[in-house]
Amino acid sequence: MSLPRRALIGLALLLAGCAPEGSSGPSAAVVLSPADGPAVPFDQPSAASAARPDPPELPSRLPGVGERLGSAVPAGTRQVLVVSGDGPDASTGQAVLYRDDGDGWLAGPTWPTRNALRGWTADHRRNDLRSPIGVFTLSDAGGLLPDPGSRLPYSRSDDFAVSGTGFEGEPLEGSFDYVIAIDYNRVPGSTPLDPRRPLGDRYGSGIWLHVDHGGPTHGCVSMSADRMRELLLALDPALRPVVVMGDAGTLAR
Repeated sequence: MSLPRRALIGLALLLAGCAPEGSSGPSAAVVLSPADGPAVPFDQPSAASAARPDPPELPSRLPGVGERLGSAVPAGTRQVLVVSGDGPDASTGQAVLYRDDGDGWLAGPTWPTRNALRGWTADHRRNDLRSPIGVFTLSDAGGLLPDPGSRLPYSRSDDFAVSGTGFEGEPLEGSFDYVIAIDYNRVPGSTPLDPRRPLGDRYGSGIWLHVDHGGPTHGCVSMSADRMRELLLALDPALRPVVVMGDAGTLAR
């Protein structure tokens, strides 16, 4: 008996890379400063202003990211999502969205993440159940739900529907409510559902950021629905966003 189109597409996506697997508004990084005191001549600072501590020095390099991957961040990139896995074989980690406003990298909040069942690899292959390590641009988004206000091109489609269960028996429904395509072995500027694979099927594909379903993925990175919505609202194509992803030890080299 033939499967319906939606089921076939869902199966293809899972085999390609995305596993059967998670706001309140954008979480733009903000530097807080004390309220301005009364105006005084520049050579006569007020007691209040004299007592203010110097602002913290902002890092010129991405925290936790060493020279090897840090140097791979494209020139002109001012927005970086750093996904740091808990270990080379771990399926959990955390993500921080950084923005460079000209004086250094400002950090947003830390978000829990999941990744592939077997951890990470610098030599990803189809169905190896590991997430690829590297620096990848973030160009396109989509999902089963309507566009929440993304500045990335957003493709809403019923073909993002998925069913079944994940590695730990958790339901997969809703995993692709929101997705952001990671530009690994895909054609940037196209819907995340685009089947074209420039490197061929051998190297895997369909590596996305998507909604966490409560278990490990096939190769994607997932976070909660609220965090995915927040990320969609925060990413700005004008800032040339990328993701730097891998286990913490590899990232730091």
